[in-house]
Amino acid sequence: MASGNMKAIKRRIKSVASTMQITKAMELVASSKLRRAREKAETGAPYFEKLYEMMTEIAHTRKDFSSDFTEKREIKNRLFIVIAGDRGLAGGYNGNLLKSVLADCEGDENKPHIIAIGRKAVEFFEKRDFPIAGRYPLLAESAKTADCGDIANIAINMYKNGEADEVKIFFTAFVSPLVQDPMSMPILPIDSDDDEEYPTLINYDPSPEAVFDRLVPKFAMSLIYCALNESFASEQAARRNAMENATDNAEKMTDELTLKYNRARQEKITNEINEIVSGANAI
Repeated sequence: MASGNMKAIKRRIKSVASTMQITKAMELVASSKLRRAREKAETGAPYFEKLYEMMTEIAHTRKDFSSDFTEKREIKNRLFIVIAGDRGLAGGYNGNLLKSVLADCEGDENKPHIIAIGRKAVEFFEKRDFPIAGRYPLLAESAKTADCGDIANIAINMYKNGEADEVKIFFTAFVSPLVQDPMSMPILPIDSDDDEEYPTLINYDPSPEAVFDRLVPKFAMSLIYCALNESFASEQAARRNAMENATDNAEKMTDELTLKYNRARQEKITNEINEIVSGANAI
């Protein structure tokens, strides 16, 4: 009986050790990708911040500034750009983000159109019959500005054509290696409610509105690009944490199983000694 129990425990130890090797390898891969993703995110952020500063300055050159991209409409249809992961095994990374999207559109008369970035986002919204305006699986790791420009153009055209009265982007912000927060940001219309007029010595030709409208696609593209980099860094951090926890749990399980195996082995040895002593006494 003890022998059979020992064989089962030994098989389990081998299985857990094999799983631990996989989780450890995934943790190391995620750590490596996280370093590159953070560098990429930090490189792109200054460009977006400078562009946003420029657009804010243009929008406040005068109080009567007006653009189609700042016009407030009655919101009947919305477009969500949702950035999720391509793989699981990342803790609550995908689930938390997708729950925040559902919470935002709860109570809407019409389901929002979705531009789904990441395989998990594509699968999630297809299963729930959301209208899909764009599918971009396997994009985040190798995203280029041209890819983000294509997504921005879809969003801008839908806004111009009246297919969407509001455009928002959902992504996961990288706060620290241990903290990643799902969040959303409006893209269109661009907020220009501040009545303050900023003095400027710059003349915009042919007009501030024309320059502003030309910058909107670049603004949307850079925002999507920054959000993609933030999300990818967050995904790798979440996966590294999940795999680190899984590795630690596997080590604890191995220790517990090893203890059980040693006890079973000791029991077997004790039983054998008892049988030998009993046989000797019978003689």
